[in-house]
Formats: sequence, C-alpha cells, structure tokens
Amino acid sequence: MNPYIANTEEDVKAMLERIGAGSIDELFADIRKEYLPKSFNLPEGKSEFEVVECVRSLAGENISGLKLFIGGGYYDHYVPAAVKSLISRGEFFTAYTPYQPECSQGTLQALYEFQSSICTLTGMEVANASLYDGGTALYEAAMMAVRITGRGKIIVDGGVSPIYRKILKTYTSNLDIAFEETAVVHGQSDRAAVEKLLDEKTAAVILQNPNFFGAVDDHSDIAAKAHEKGSLVIESVYPVSLGLLKTPGEMDVDIATGEGQSLGLPLNFGGPYLGFMAVKKKYIRKMPVRIVGQTVDDQGRRCFVNTLQAREQHIRREKATSNICTNVSLCALQALIYMTLIGRRGLKDLARLNLQKAEFTRRELEKIEGVEVKRSSPTFNEFAVRLPRPSDEVVERMIEKGFAAGFPLGRYYSDMSDYKIVAVTEKRTKQDILDYRAALENVLRTN
Repeated sequence: MNPYIANTEEDVKAMLERIGAGSIDELFADIRKEYLPKSFNLPEGKSEFEVVECVRSLAGENISGLKLFIGGGYYDHYVPAAVKSLISRGEFFTAYTPYQPECSQGTLQALYEFQSSICTLTGMEVANASLYDGGTALYEAAMMAVRITGRGKIIVDGGVSPIYRKILKTYTSNLDIAFEETAVVHGQSDRAAVEKLLDEKTAAVILQNPNFFGAVDDHSDIAAKAHEKGSLVIESVYPVSLGLLKTPGEMDVDIATGEGQSLGLPLNFGGPYLGFMAVKKKYIRKMPVRIVGQTVDDQGRRCFVNTLQAREQHIRREKATSNICTNVSLCALQALIYMTLIGRRGLKDLARLNLQKAEFTRRELEKIEGVEVKRSSPTFNEFAVRLPRPSDEVVERMIEKGFAAGFPLGRYYSDMSDYKIVAVTEKRTKQDILDYRAALENVLRTN
C-alpha cells in the first residue's frame, strides 16, 4: 500500500481525523460546486504507449494552421530558431534553484543578465529574477505596494486586463485590501476618475500600457498626482511595445511588471510563461523572489551570487515577501536569449513593424460596411473593433475560414457583445491581412 494515498475507507477516515475535517464534503467546502470534480473515482493508469496514443488522438482534434489575429496579453510573435536550439542544450537542464553559487555560476550569470536586460527594457533601476507570469507579477506588485505604504486601498484603472483583475481579486480574497476601479473606456486612462479616488489611504494606482483595448498612454501625470498623495504607481507593460513607447522609468513609475511571453516564448497552449518585475532601487528589499548580484571571489575573479532572497523558506513565513515567488529560470533564460539575439535596434525595428502592420489592418477593416474601428486613442499593435453582429458569433465563423479573428470582449464585458480586440504581429503578411479583411466581409454579409 502506498503510504501517501488513501486506499480504503479507513484510510480516508484516518486522514480526515488527522486534518480535523469531519467529511470529504467539509474538506472541499470552500470550492464552489461548479468547480468540483464529478467524481474522485479516477480511472486506472495507462502505460506510456497508451498515454502517447491518447494525447496524439486529443491533439488531432485541434484546428491547426489558423492565422492568428488574437491577442489580449499573449501574442503570436516569431521566435528565432536559435532560441530553441540554445535553450535545448543539456547544460540548462539542471535544478533551477542556484543555492550553491560555486556550482551554479552559469545559471546565476544568466539570471543576472536577464535582470539587467529587463532594467534596460523598462528604464527601471532594479529587476528580480522573474515570476510566474504577468498576472501574478501584477499581484505581487500590489502586495509590495501594500507592504511599502502600510495602506490597504488600491485603484485599478479600467483599462487593466480583466484577466489580471480576476487574478488580483482571487489572490487577495481573504485579505483586507479594497480595490476601487475606474470605469472602462475605449481609450486612455480617465484622469478625473483616478484623481477622484486618490486619497491618503491609497497604496497604489495600477495602470496598463498599452491597455487591454490597445490604447497607448503616457502616465507621467497620473504618477505625479499619485506621488503627491504618497501612493505608488504600478504599470503593467507589453515588452515589445517598449521598442517605441516611453518606458515606465521615464514616466516615474514605481513598479513595472509584465508578461514576458512575447520575448521569445511560443504560445504553447497557455504556458509556461514568464512574469517580470522592475522597481525603483529604494524598494529593492520589498521585492519578492530572488535577486542575483555580481561580485568577486577571494581571488578577485568576477562571480555571481544570490544577493537577496526573501522567500518563505528562507525566513519566517509572516515576514516573507511572497509565498508564490518562485522564479521561472528556464523561461527567463529563453527571454534573455531572445533579447540578446534581437538587440536594441532589432527591438525598435520589430516594434515599428508591429505598429505599421496594425495600422494597415485598421485601415483595411474600416473599409468594411458596418465595421467601426475605435480611434479614440493611439494604439500599438492591438485595437478594438465594433461589429454589426455579436463578436463571438463572428469569431466562430472566421475559424471556419482559417482565422483566429480576435478576442470577443463580450466574454468579460456584458455591454460589449459586439466588440472584439484585433492584434497584429510581425508574422502577419500583407496577404494575410487582405485575406482576413475579405473573409470578415464575407462573414458579415452572409447569414
């Protein structure tokens, strides 16, 4: 009998007694009924061959070859072949935690270079060695602001991703933190609404640039107003856009976070992805995860060490900066390789190409009768479109024509069932865009 698995009713009863639960139902009482499994009677295990065949069968049901015009925080960028080749080297398939620097110089140097690259990209002073993903990075930033200010109110701009907002509320559901949100607008942040909510109880203002609807903004004025109240400013950014846009550092943002998937990580059916965080140096001791530093050994040789590690297993739990602060080293290394390959000039060229192709797409879609392209604010490579019929219906029809046509906003906003977000990356050719316009026109013309 496996001592770690409850095999009989007696085992189950003993386990429940040990943890202080009266029944299985009581054990899972905090889980909403719709999320509970239908049964805990799992089928027998399969052999390796059977598992491979099962997965192949499931994979065969996927629709492949779609031209992707969908974004919402995750983008179909080209990943140079060298990235996969280098990341596949056996030297990197090691334990990710470099606790022993004398055995981990390669890993530590890679993380140090990643941190340096993120600082350069964001214009901030200090970066950590990465986090799980963009959403949890934003949560970590919010908690960091609460620790720094000792306040419990956070203002969330209406343009922040609804996915990220759900993550924020889920992770803080049992904490005494009040979130106040400004109304959603198809454009730049509502300054008056943010200023009205700002007070001496505000720990931070959370912003996004470009925001979820694609609008590009300069948040320098909001940062100045927030700092007058002693509040911090957190900005979630799309890293590729920083090849053209003003950086968080230039806007005097206190904490910058983002999703690093666009830095050389393929979409991969949803992960693994990469969160990054960069802050002003004065807040370095409030950062989660580890920070790798450069130093010299007793012989004067350059070397790398874990400079700061405020994780829960290193210090008492209540003083830890985070309990989910593991960094994703292999994904961070992948992003570093990508940034190194593409370089400063390459990033600017890439950003410019994304912008130009998105603008061309906007102009083409505006030619379709009944389609309204939102132009209330400048955008980068993503923009909102209003259709003459429900967007989820249109998106489904477009799949039949070979296009993942956009992100239907009705999934998160009940009053936007006819809106979708369209994203365009460097991978979309002129012919792709013209074919997309023709297909959308056809779908809207037919019943």
